[in-house]
Amino acid sequence: MSVDEAVETEPRRRGPRVARFGVILFVVLGLLFGVPLVTLFWSGNDWPGVVAAAGTMLFVAVVALFPWLMFRGHGGHDDRAARIADTLLGVIWVLFTWSALGQLFELALLAAGVADPLRSRVVTGLVLVISTGLLLWGHREAMRVSRVREVEVTLPRLGRGLDGLRVVLITDTHYGPIDRAAWSRGVTEVINSLDADIVAHTGDIADGTVEQRLEMAAPLADVRARHARVYVTGNHEYHSGALGWVEHMENLGWETLHNRHVVVTRDGDSLVVAGVDDRTAGGSGLPGHRTDHEAALAGADPSLPVLLLAHQPQQIKDAVAHGIDLQLSGHTHGGQMWPFHYLVRTDQPALQGLSRHSERTQLYTSRGTGFWGPPFRVFAPSEITLLTLRSAS
Repeated sequence: MSVDEAVETEPRRRGPRVARFGVILFVVLGLLFGVPLVTLFWSGNDWPGVVAAAGTMLFVAVVALFPWLMFRGHGGHDDRAARIADTLLGVIWVLFTWSALGQLFELALLAAGVADPLRSRVVTGLVLVISTGLLLWGHREAMRVSRVREVEVTLPRLGRGLDGLRVVLITDTHYGPIDRAAWSRGVTEVINSLDADIVAHTGDIADGTVEQRLEMAAPLADVRARHARVYVTGNHEYHSGALGWVEHMENLGWETLHNRHVVVTRDGDSLVVAGVDDRTAGGSGLPGHRTDHEAALAGADPSLPVLLLAHQPQQIKDAVAHGIDLQLSGHTHGGQMWPFHYLVRTDQPALQGLSRHSERTQLYTSRGTGFWGPPFRVFAPSEITLLTLRSAS
């Protein structure tokens, strides 16, 4: 193929993809904003014309601005635009969810003989009250320092000398457009109160470069662990300068398990603590960044139990193949905003908590310590996880 032909055909290849993306975006935004608009203003409410017109104009203005704000905020690293776009996304998601449920309730009222405009006004009032309450509560849940979730995990191959080993897991801190330096200090204080043997961070540390999120990440230097502080990359690092975060975590005194392992020994028994890059790392273009279990376990004694850090639960397939005893993951946020967890489960084998995936291999999936994007958590509380490892003997 000649250079001219390549130049000519490239737009043809990209054209259908761009058009497809545009159609999908149009449909998604139409549903997200259209369902609440119909429920609140267009149904049988019989509002005065000026109210219906004002509501419609507001929705049209927001839906027109939203893609630009999202692109400028997250594509152009404009924190102010990102804050506005993320908040709008959270608000419209809750309104969409409860407007859709409200339409079902309206059908029930119709069957019960309740006429409009009373029927539609009752639904509108319920949607507004429930949505407002959930958004206020969800924002408080997102911004508060995470609660501690305690879990015991029995590992049959764990030596008696390591029985009771305390592993603190944090993940998905997502230092981002909202200044959460005080929150980060609070998380560190909670971690240090747990008397950890190992502290693990399983990625998605930030949305933004090290320079942008320096103050929020600084408290990680003060995290205390008796034997090891270990970290692996998540998918968001590969949009936020992964090499910079890997280097910065090492500067803060953490062991970056970039497809490698360390060995923790206590009272004569040992545990391999390994880590692999996120499954998206191979597409990042960064040399050497990819999920590589063979490299992570190279030189490790195969008779020892293995604790593996891997950002996404979906990476459990390779963990099973390599005889891992326990994988620690995040990524799902527990769905973050109900009922988004149904979509998450179409991509991941676990949403949250402890699950078994073979006779040997178990997976613990954290709901995440921070949040991404919308500053809300609805029926998916954040967590700092304290895992106590138990030997079968």
